Amino acid sequence: MTALDTLPPLREVIRRHGLRARRSLGQNFLLDLNLTARIARQAGDLGACDVLEIGPGPGALTRGLLAEGARRVVAVEKDRRCLPALEEIAATCPGRLEVVAADALAFDPAGHLAPPVRVVANLPYNVGTELLLRWLTPPDWPPFWQSLTLMFQREVAERIVAAPGTKAYGRLSILAQWRSSARIVMTLSPQAFTPPPRVHSAVVHFEALPTARHPADAAVLQRVVAAAFNQRRKMLRSALKGLSPDIEDHLKAAKIPTDARAEQLPLEAFCALARRLEGQI
Repeated sequence: MTALDTLPPLREVIRRHGLRARRSLGQNFLLDLNLTARIARQAGDLGACDVLEIGPGPGALTRGLLAEGARRVVAVEKDRRCLPALEEIAATCPGRLEVVAADALAFDPAGHLAPPVRVVANLPYNVGTELLLRWLTPPDWPPFWQSLTLMFQREVAERIVAAPGTKAYGRLSILAQWRSSARIVMTLSPQAFTPPPRVHSAVVHFEALPTARHPADAAVLQRVVAAAFNQRRKMLRSALKGLSPDIEDHLKAAKIPTDARAEQLPLEAFCALARRLEGQI
């Protein structure tokens, strides 16, 4: 038996600390420690890594990460009601858990984590996509993280791994697949959570690539992809005309048919167009 095994059941922790999940914070708590241990294992070998966890809540996944041997966990929690429960976990693992009371959107991991770093989180639904985009599109690459193992609504997860020509293919597909390899490694039913959300969930594992698959400026690529998919039913010459008055010439130079639609273009074509537009938008 380890010190973690002496902690009380999560339902008791939630009752004792009054941790009713708040919809305003995008909270849906996982209480099954077998499930959280499985999620932690999907991140790979944690023994030589620092782990960043966002939105730990009462600490179910936090327990799993520590039990799976994470060198150190930095848990960032906005909801101060959860801090005492997390500190109870920290007390069982001296020096291995740092609890940070902060909004993840304003948190700078520099100074808190030593490489290699893996990010593992049951992300709050209301900030999950925004955090992912920030982690995928920093100005400099490679990023601070080696891998991301993140839970999303299943629909979002399917968009991340979607291929060109499919209904789910879009901005997230392009930006996720440009600099990382991403795959769905687990799916979870609503009943796995308290309270149950209205949708199924899925865990996506991302491995950072040493370099992007194709050269492009991150900010320019984001603007091109956003414009293309904001009007995905339009031909690209119409959807992208707000980016440049010469967009048809740029499309032709990038060997992209001007009457193509965004969902038809592979990643390489978006990167080629971003290179053409760099310095002009």
